[in-house]
Amino acid sequence: MNDNINEHSQIEAQAAIARLERFSKLTDSSIGIPFTKFNIGLEAVIGLIPVIGDAAGLILSSYVLIEAQRLGVTKRIKTKMIINMLIDFVGGLVPFFGDIFDAFFKANTRNTQLLKKHLNKQLSE
Repeated sequence: MNDNINEHSQIEAQAAIARLERFSKLTDSSIGIPFTKFNIGLEAVIGLIPVIGDAAGLILSSYVLIEAQRLGVTKRIKTKMIINMLIDFVGGLVPFFGDIFDAFFKANTRNTQLLKKHLNKQLSE
């Protein structure tokens, strides 16, 4: 029975990672910049609206943290995620340069990768 629970947890974790990877792509890199190989996401576009856009981006970013909480990750991983979210938020507040920073930092992708690495490590143990 314990193997069944573990198998269920693995399927749930894989499904969450797949959702978060789609979410991260949408928010961090879904819009191609013409004549470059660089992509930005909806969060960078929303961040163009001073303060309100950055707050909306922070709220969007909390989705990855909520999924991490639901999957029971450690406090250490959640703290790293929160730090990434705050760096993205505070960096985005700086006029003009904050928008450029926001396009490059990609907090949701960073946090999804943190979660994925943590879950893969747990599943391999």
